[in-house]
Amino acid sequence: MESSKPQSFFQDIRSRELNGFRVRKRPYIATESSEFDQIGAVSVEHDGSNAPPMALSFCKTSKNSHILAVTDEDGYVSLFNTRLNFPSSSTYQQNAEKARVCDWIAHDNAIFDICWIKEDCNLLTASGDQSIKVWDVNVKKCLVALIGHTGSVKSLCSHPTNNDLIVSGSRDGSFALWDLRSSRSSQEKFCISPTAAISGAHISTKGKRVRRGKAASMSITSVLYLKDEVSIATAGAVDSIVKFWDTRSLKSPVAQACPDPELSTQKERRLHGISSLSQDKNGVFLSASCMDNRIYLYNLLQLEKGPAKSFCGCRIESFFVKAALSPDAAHILSGSSDGNAYLWQVNKPQSDPTILKSHDGEVTAVDWCLSEIGKIATSSDDFTVRYWNINGCCYSKTRSPCSTRRRVMALPKMERRKLVMEKEQTDLKNGSESFPSNEVSLQQTNSQNPIPMPKMSTPESHKKRTSFCLDVEETCERTPEAAFKSPSSVLNPPSSLKRKTIRDYFLMSS
Repeated sequence: MESSKPQSFFQDIRSRELNGFRVRKRPYIATESSEFDQIGAVSVEHDGSNAPPMALSFCKTSKNSHILAVTDEDGYVSLFNTRLNFPSSSTYQQNAEKARVCDWIAHDNAIFDICWIKEDCNLLTASGDQSIKVWDVNVKKCLVALIGHTGSVKSLCSHPTNNDLIVSGSRDGSFALWDLRSSRSSQEKFCISPTAAISGAHISTKGKRVRRGKAASMSITSVLYLKDEVSIATAGAVDSIVKFWDTRSLKSPVAQACPDPELSTQKERRLHGISSLSQDKNGVFLSASCMDNRIYLYNLLQLEKGPAKSFCGCRIESFFVKAALSPDAAHILSGSSDGNAYLWQVNKPQSDPTILKSHDGEVTAVDWCLSEIGKIATSSDDFTVRYWNINGCCYSKTRSPCSTRRRVMALPKMERRKLVMEKEQTDLKNGSESFPSNEVSLQQTNSQNPIPMPKMSTPESHKKRTSFCLDVEETCERTPEAAFKSPSSVLNPPSSLKRKTIRDYFLMSS
């Protein structure tokens, strides 16, 4: 067999410039669940009494990313250090005592959702006592309470860039907007009222009579502040429709999405509700965990096409079972009523999910660590929280096709100027040929009375500035999004343009 001649360093660089080069993003997860490394498990208990965990969330900043907040049915908030190593002989109770940073009673009822804000200094808690509280984590003190819902607060989310703005969804069928900078209530100085509230956001338009025991079907189960900073996504228990709202005009949703837009009857659409919504770090994709035992993935820039992909394999038999899209939108993690957690590769929706087997009860809340790639956490009705490392041996060496990126090579400055000058000469030549009569008359005039023509050139002091302007102009012309007018400006609009939302790109479904 003939051996290939090794390339030199410069040949290798040249080959990368011409043929593209691979960038290693997050590697793909292997399918063997036995390779997953469970790095810790702690029990959720207080004063010897166990309580099922309800919500969990890793801190958002890199310095605190190892801190995991856990809430439970008794109204406690507990913070755990997930970087500690536990001896194999220790019990879950001993692990909890070792890893627990602090805990306190935040509400007299179950806490259904939590959210870190303001560089992990404050923590929001949404409770069954119909209130939301803002906590100073360092001193475990309640700073303010958000009062206005008439049912259990099931979900909350903060604004992507302004943590003073909050959206919440309640079992009373409404979602509300809050501003922490608002003036306090005159009666109670520690209370804030909502700045806006929409009632009946997911009630059936047909107004059918609700059967006994089904009063909670109008509940708002999940809310999200989208990355365009002005749009909100909501989902409810009544149907599988995700509605999108513009916070500047909340009269009606600006768009909506459902698994099958072609369903002819409202009865068919009401068969399944949605237990949770999640979005990736860039805000391009949104996942909806549906009670039909499927998780639907939507592209926010192509909502009219319905779900881009769907994932099955888990059992979603209660609204406590949640799912979370990974920050890079490469994987989806979900709990399940069968006592397992499931993990899918987004680009392989038809493949069998990886199963994390360890819990002994329904797996409910799940979360991804933003800064420590590969760390996830799962909670269960078996009164435990487990965190896993899916990074090391659990990743295969296969690279994603989307990880291949091509380098955009710009022409040297001299070549660009040469092309521009040649283009100007060609334009002048074409312009002179299009007016032959004028050219003849000018030649005759010049032959009789020759007039010295001034020399046209760019002053030396302006050459550098002109060259820079040409570079900028060419860069703008070569931008793919500018050429094709991509709607991705909804996520990062230019400052010179009017802010756009999904309203500008999608028509509201009839």
